[in-house]
Amino acid sequence: MLREFKLPDVGEGLTEADIVAWHVKPGEAVEDGQIIVEIETAKAVVELPCPWDGTVARLLAEEGQTVEVGVPIIAVEVGAPDSAERAPAPALAPAEGTAPAESTTPAESVPDDEAGAHSVLVGYGVKTSATTRRARRTAAGRPETAEVPTAPEVPVEPVELATQPRAAGPGVPAARALAKPPVRKLAKDLGISLAELAGSGPDGSITRDDVHRAAATDTGVRSAESGNGSRTVSPATAAGGEERIPIRGVRKHMAAAMVSSAFTAPHVTEFLQVDVTETMSALRRVRELPEFAELRVSPLLFVARALLVAVARHPLINSSWDAAAEEIVVKHYVNLGIAVAAERGLIVPNIKRADALPLPELARSLQALTETGRAGKATPADLAGGTITITNVGVFGVDAGTPILTPGETAILAFGQVKDTPWVVDGQLAVRKACTLSLSFDHRIVDGDLGSAVLRDIGSMLEDPVRILAWG
Repeated sequence: MLREFKLPDVGEGLTEADIVAWHVKPGEAVEDGQIIVEIETAKAVVELPCPWDGTVARLLAEEGQTVEVGVPIIAVEVGAPDSAERAPAPALAPAEGTAPAESTTPAESVPDDEAGAHSVLVGYGVKTSATTRRARRTAAGRPETAEVPTAPEVPVEPVELATQPRAAGPGVPAARALAKPPVRKLAKDLGISLAELAGSGPDGSITRDDVHRAAATDTGVRSAESGNGSRTVSPATAAGGEERIPIRGVRKHMAAAMVSSAFTAPHVTEFLQVDVTETMSALRRVRELPEFAELRVSPLLFVARALLVAVARHPLINSSWDAAAEEIVVKHYVNLGIAVAAERGLIVPNIKRADALPLPELARSLQALTETGRAGKATPADLAGGTITITNVGVFGVDAGTPILTPGETAILAFGQVKDTPWVVDGQLAVRKACTLSLSFDHRIVDGDLGSAVLRDIGSMLEDPVRILAWG
């Protein structure tokens, strides 16, 4: 029986996703739970498993194509015993008295995945109504009692497709080139065929440099297909000219979120230059402790802890504006967002209940969060529910900025680079470690007095880390 797997909603009510990379091709055997495709939603790259055992009949979406939730993306030929078991079901309808006893057996033997479980392979699940159907009526108005037990199969069995088999066409490569999904996307955008490139990476994998060299020297063979709307770049692009980059996935979501935030919440940004010499000294001592032996501890750890203490002292800074209810929602917990410059665009994963974590656990969570985000492995759950954010612009060699609020939050703290700076200490000029803090906040909720108090507290704790203990 030919079954179609439809693109599920992987969480947050997302309506579409881009196909990043297929892990299977037509003719290959697949197992229940095997990863078959990587998709990029508006927030993250997610791996989708197959819900059945069977053989791939055809791929219904190309790499790079944008697909709406609920649209079939792959057809799988499942085992014959499954279809044979259901074949007699329609014949049970005439005998109304005996139908309940006979129709119960197939319903009890239907595997969980055929009751709609494949729709919750990732994300937060589906509504129970999605798998509940009323009994259909025949032309004469009589209900078909045999269809009631098998109703969960309706959304996932497009019977008409069984008469439309299509062999793998010439667009399916005989051997899949070894390359990471971001490299595949780059090659797709530049119109480079990976099958024609010799990889210089580990195990012969194709790297971004390989793709760029092919585009620059015109040695790469241009892809014959661009049916999903991805751009094809001529050799002239590398030498000079224009390049059009599709706005998709994470970048599309980021752009919409930034525009919405900038034109919804009235932003105010305040700046404070801070002497962090004592914090840097404390950082060196913390790195020597056995609890932090396996961790890469950075100044961001102290900035995060200082912000968490400041939130506890000024809870209104950790809130959101509910326009529909005309209420300010103050959150007495902190899901600490960390802005990460991933290859696919800016994302803000967050550490859940960061305010409850001891310092070693906070350091471990910060490291794991940034590594996962930069690798493009942050999940929709990682990106949901943030309450306040830190953006570390110092890693780019920048002193300060005016960060835009993460939608749904009231404040964001930018942490600038730490550098040697002339500083007056006890009336004498000295060279100290200093940085600039920038706090943007929603002026509908936070006035200048509160914003200044929060920024001043954070600065005071970084000037003297003992205050973190005293105030925390």
